[in-house]
Amino acid sequence: MGEHICGVHAVYEALTAERQPIERIHIARETQSGKIREILELARARGVPVRKEERVVLDRLARGEVHQGIVAISGEIGYADFEVLFKTDKPLIVVLDEVEDPHNLGAVIRTAEACGASGIVVPERHSAPLSATVMKASAGASAHIPVVRVKNLANAIDEMKERDVWVVGVDTAGTQEWTNFDYRGAIALVLGGEHRGLRRLVREHCDALVRLPMLGKIASLNISVAAGVVLYEVVRQRRQQLNSRSNKGTHDDPE
Repeated sequence: MGEHICGVHAVYEALTAERQPIERIHIARETQSGKIREILELARARGVPVRKEERVVLDRLARGEVHQGIVAISGEIGYADFEVLFKTDKPLIVVLDEVEDPHNLGAVIRTAEACGASGIVVPERHSAPLSATVMKASAGASAHIPVVRVKNLANAIDEMKERDVWVVGVDTAGTQEWTNFDYRGAIALVLGGEHRGLRRLVREHCDALVRLPMLGKIASLNISVAAGVVLYEVVRQRRQQLNSRSNKGTHDDPE
């Protein structure tokens, strides 16, 4: 059975990314927004059938999700090959250790894509599948960033290390705060699941552990928030490095 993609933005991103087959699109008869017109043009270009429906039909297709007058029926997004993570010289990989909530997975995917990450790595077991809920929570980002599924997360981490990727776990047992680490090289950030954080075996395979200080009475952050905090520190450091090189080149004396 096909996946149901609900909402204007999610459907638009699924069409533009072309990573998944869109079988058909259902829109409410009265829907007239500019974005809907763009979607209709994209659907026509890709040969995707469009059906105008009464809103009650869309309500049934959406199965309780907010659909904004549009639902697309698609095949599943395929998982990417492991090699896609290493297309750049300095990959930024996000490794998720047993994230089972599809809303959390979607939120992390959205943030990782916004930060220019090379891809997401998840284990085969105890990980939320790439469902319509994940697509919706990612605001369409799941159509643009590769998600790699591996049988054994510890083995995958070891392979990254063999490729000169520095593996950094985000954990309460971290020996230094997240801003004190140098993320300017090839990096894999490892974040734990909702209930217990990083598993012991995964933690032991990391090269380093960093922590986010918890100053209130709550012991941990939601994983998508923690991912956003650390990922944007990576972005800050890398942009600072690029700006420094650019300024140096500008001020070099001519030969």
